[in-house]
Parts: sequence; C-alpha cells; structure tokens
Amino acid sequence: MAFDASLDKELFAETVNFDTTRIKVGVYSYNEGTPKLQLSRENLARSDGSYSFAKLGRMTKEEAEKVLPLIQKALKSM
Repeated sequence: MAFDASLDKELFAETVNFDTTRIKVGVYSYNEGTPKLQLSRENLARSDGSYSFAKLGRMTKEEAEKVLPLIQKALKSM
C-alpha cells in the first residue's frame, strides 16, 4: 500500500529559524496510528528565498539548544 498523505495527521508542529536553515519539530499520526516525533531541516535557497527539504543529520550545539525545548513541548502532545 502506497503512502496516502490524506491519512497523515499533523498533531504538533513548530519551527526554529537560523541564518540559512530552519528545523521543524513535528508530531504526526498516520492512519490514526501511534503518534511519532519527526525532525526535519529545510535549507534556504539564496536564488529565490524559498526553502527546500534536506536531511537533518547532525546539529550544532546552538541548533540543539534551540530545538530541545520544542522536542519537550512536542512530547506533551504525544
């Protein structure tokens, strides 16, 4: 069965912005299933000012310090 976006419900989402990137902390439930935490990074395209998805991978200390409170907040919605 293929992924059906209409079954994916966003229960929580907040974003923290940095100079050329932003990190989104979200909680999602697919098909009324167990809520799951998702972290994602988006990089700013200098050419047109839009953001595009990128692998989160590693975070700097500054990023981790700013994302941690959002993770704690997200856990309360799970």
